[in-house]
Amino acid sequence: MRRIIAWTTLTAALVTTAAVAGDAREIVQIRLRGHYYSEPATVQITVAIEPASNQRALVIEADSDGYYRSSVFALTGESDKRLHSVEFKNLPAGAYILRAQVRSADDVLASATQDLLVTGGGGR
Repeated sequence: MRRIIAWTTLTAALVTTAAVAGDAREIVQIRLRGHYYSEPATVQITVAIEPASNQRALVIEADSDGYYRSSVFALTGESDKRLHSVEFKNLPAGAYILRAQVRSADDVLASATQDLLVTGGGGR
């Protein structure tokens, strides 16, 4: 049963895309394997970016009322890879906003957000 759920979740991840603010659609996208998890949740997040010479950092955040976690990736510009993945483990119950920001040395160039819900009482 767990394998069926895992494969279903993986398949859903391939068709899930992020809600992207403004004109950032071509620059950054969040790809999430599901939107609902049980705590303690392990969430695999893939962010697709369109590399450009002025990009210096990719910041990926999970933000809720009671919990915050982030990861920062250094970007090297046009020669950088397109897909970046991070795994946030043991997220407690809560409604989260996942955020991915592509930053230059001085500014946020593009941003994408995605909702995520982690329910309580799941356990493993």
